[in-house]
Amino acid sequence: MYTPKYFKETNPEIIRNFIKQNNFPLFSHQPPQICRGNKQWVTFQNNPTILAMFLGPDAYISPSWYDHVNVPTWNYAAVHVYGKPAIIEDRPELLELLKYQVDKYEKNESGEYQLEALPKSFLETEILGVVGFKIKVERMEANFKLSQNRNQKNYEKVIQKLRERKEEKSVEVAKLMTENNPHSN
Repeated sequence: MYTPKYFKETNPEIIRNFIKQNNFPLFSHQPPQICRGNKQWVTFQNNPTILAMFLGPDAYISPSWYDHVNVPTWNYAAVHVYGKPAIIEDRPELLELLKYQVDKYEKNESGEYQLEALPKSFLETEILGVVGFKIKVERMEANFKLSQNRNQKNYEKVIQKLRERKEEKSVEVAKLMTENNPHSN
């Protein structure tokens, strides 16, 4: 991953939180479980190391927002995780992974759907179609390109303009910029 020094994120807590918030890793557009019919999970056995990419929001940054002449750019956040893949063979561990995911995403819904409330026979049948996996992380690279190379005045102006767009990705980039503001120290 190309990461200029201004944009390199090394804080493990920030990186872990980013992965938790954007936990649909891209190696093949798969969450941390795969439909057994998708045979990509079989390739894990022959690949000692895989790359999972976690992509956050991104947004176009207009040079008209700066108080000086410049060129257009793009703000974004991305994490690359390299590690050894392992299939989750243990049924309770797989159920725990599925429960974690359902609970995480159902909290934004009605909250009425719970994995443990399903009929046991139904759950046992359905879980046969799922292959869970985990990655033993060996290395992480994080690029949070969020205008850190701009002075405070221009940095704040970018945040303001992104919020004014009122589109989801721009607002999310503004939020990341606010949370990771290099000028707030």
